[in-house]
Amino acid sequence: MNHDVNQDGQAADMSTVQLVERLTEQVGTLVRTEINAGMAEVKEKGTRVGIGIGISGAGAVLVFLGLATLIATAVLGLATVLSAWLAALVVAVAVLALGGIMAAVGASKAKKAVPPVPQDTAASVSEDIAAIQKGIR
Repeated sequence: MNHDVNQDGQAADMSTVQLVERLTEQVGTLVRTEINAGMAEVKEKGTRVGIGIGISGAGAVLVFLGLATLIATAVLGLATVLSAWLAALVVAVAVLALGGIMAAVGASKAKKAVPPVPQDTAASVSEDIAAIQKGIR
């Protein structure tokens, strides 16, 4: 690379080759900077998601244990009126029906979810492209 011209040199004082060389360097730097920013943004979002999933998982285990206790309570309560096997069957059918409905709703919501995208970096790249296009015109 020819470094005879200062990076801060005026474009009017530079030859076409020097201008193209400078443009190539600047575009390369810009692309590397945007890629690094995008990777950092995705990493930060991934860390936050991981922490949230961990806390949610612990809460889900406690909710599961509480629901299991309530289900056992429902079976024992119904067993005072019906046979124990029939009480267990009634509660099991009710739990399976509720679980099926919840699974269907959850799957529907998951399909509509947006994948994690580095939105700030995407906006920055769009601004860079617009500035380059404006400079070309």
